[in-house]
Amino acid sequence: MKYSKIPLSQTVVTLCKTHNLKHIVISPGSRNAPLTIGFTHDDFFKCYSIVDERCAAFFALGMAQQLQEPVAVVCTSGSALLNYYPAVAEAYYSHIPLVVLSADRPKHLIDIGDGQTINQKNVYGEHVLYSANLKLDLKESENALIANEMPIIKSLENRLERFLGLQKDIQTYNESEIHDALTTAKLNSGPVHINSPFDEPLYDKVDELVINPKPYKIQNRVDKVDAFEIKSLLEIWHNAKRKMILVGVLQPNSIEEQWLQEIADDDSIIVFTETTSNLHHPDFFPGIDKMIAPLDDADFKALKPDLLITFGGLIVSKKIKAFLRTYQPDFHCHVSLTKANDTFFCLEKHIQLSPNTFLNAFLPQVTHHTKSTYKSTWLAVRQKRRKKQEDYMQTIPFSDFTVFNQVLKSVPKQSLLQVGNSSAIRYTQLFKIPKSIAVFCNRGTSGIDGSTSTAIGAAVALNQRTTFLTGDLSFFYDSNALWNNYIPKTFRIIVVNNEGGGIFRILPGEKDTENFDTFFETKHHLSAKNLCDMYGFEYKVAKNNTELEQQLDTFYNMSNQPKLLEVFTPSRSNDKMLLDYFKFIK
Repeated sequence: MKYSKIPLSQTVVTLCKTHNLKHIVISPGSRNAPLTIGFTHDDFFKCYSIVDERCAAFFALGMAQQLQEPVAVVCTSGSALLNYYPAVAEAYYSHIPLVVLSADRPKHLIDIGDGQTINQKNVYGEHVLYSANLKLDLKESENALIANEMPIIKSLENRLERFLGLQKDIQTYNESEIHDALTTAKLNSGPVHINSPFDEPLYDKVDELVINPKPYKIQNRVDKVDAFEIKSLLEIWHNAKRKMILVGVLQPNSIEEQWLQEIADDDSIIVFTETTSNLHHPDFFPGIDKMIAPLDDADFKALKPDLLITFGGLIVSKKIKAFLRTYQPDFHCHVSLTKANDTFFCLEKHIQLSPNTFLNAFLPQVTHHTKSTYKSTWLAVRQKRRKKQEDYMQTIPFSDFTVFNQVLKSVPKQSLLQVGNSSAIRYTQLFKIPKSIAVFCNRGTSGIDGSTSTAIGAAVALNQRTTFLTGDLSFFYDSNALWNNYIPKTFRIIVVNNEGGGIFRILPGEKDTENFDTFFETKHHLSAKNLCDMYGFEYKVAKNNTELEQQLDTFYNMSNQPKLLEVFTPSRSNDKMLLDYFKFIK
């Protein structure tokens, strides 16, 4: 086995191994050569080479999203690590353990006009949970400098002792910082940054380690139930006749079936879920927007909960946010291991437990189900909404709406569905997704950047059949994601191409003008065909319902290449059909 000659590089790589951080996504560069040498010469690590740093970071984020463990990205100095920033921000708000390992130049080479050099210390600001700025190793040649700085030390023996002492202090500091950063990423589920300055020569290798890190205790998170906290919530629970549970982004199988059933058996509870909640029960309420969009003031007052309990990450639906901010619950409690957002401006309590641990501690202490017609009333409304949606689908021509309806019915069972942001996730919210399909979307920052890279990283990590459903702008924006040697043959992309940002046509404002087309909707006439030819994807196309049905019939069949289906929809009518839908179901 070969190691970088640089002690700091050996320390970073060795402690990553100690912390069981196996997956390393590397972007090419020279300053990060010591780290690249260390990771790629050790069979413990699974290394991936992704040239585009922005794509590399989202690829790693997709892996960490699925593995639910830290994944590292490694880059050279300068602007390289700035290209990681969008994924770092997404990881921060989505609570995903992304570890950024950036190489840096020595301090004396910064701000003197040297190439590929920026101020990298704390570059991610408040968007990381920990920023470790490591110290440069001393070099043997610096003995003379030490002697000059301290004239009292004259003998070679004293100079060597001084040198070794300073290096030991540096080594101890670096080990502690690396350990704290990796521990934080794991325990608090978020991004961390470890910045490592390396001096030349960068490519020298040795056969033996020159460092011997002291053993660190690797901590695991333990949920601690606060009995008093549980008891205080029980009283509020028993007195509430209208209890609402709203679930944001959640990993599949986060909550045991017995607790879901017990919640469903209580007539005073309604459970609103989103596609990204990955939570299913016949008595729950997916499709939030179609439930509440047609409501008037009297309906909203009837829906207003006495008690609101929220689980999981961020919420997609703008309508439920607007509703709960206007018709605030009497008491709002959020349950999560990570940060509690005061989304509705009425948060009273944050219980720092996983939802399943909380329900396991809480529900057995519920002594009775409060008599209520809350759930039955809204189940009746839900049934009407579903019937009206079926009727509406029969009346409209080929459009984004009909495409999402057909596509979501076609996604294979027991698979992973990654969804792009903007219109893609909002349309997906309107349709029922089978329980066996796990749904993910980058809702931390809700940006269109990196969705394709995230989906590919997720597919690689999980080694499971994966479909990525996206709009055209998001896809073209992240087209370098296809510059990737790890895409499984089972990976499928469906691009709904309405030749621009069609979602902006739904918003208020002047439409059908050159200004709107150019600067808001950003009209284009691009096709994914040439990208597929360049990157080895099998390309399919559909321009109407019949063609779409024919293509979907064989689209998921086994193949020697990953596949992409581009569905062209009319750009001028999609907004009207969506707005008319909410009027129709009222």
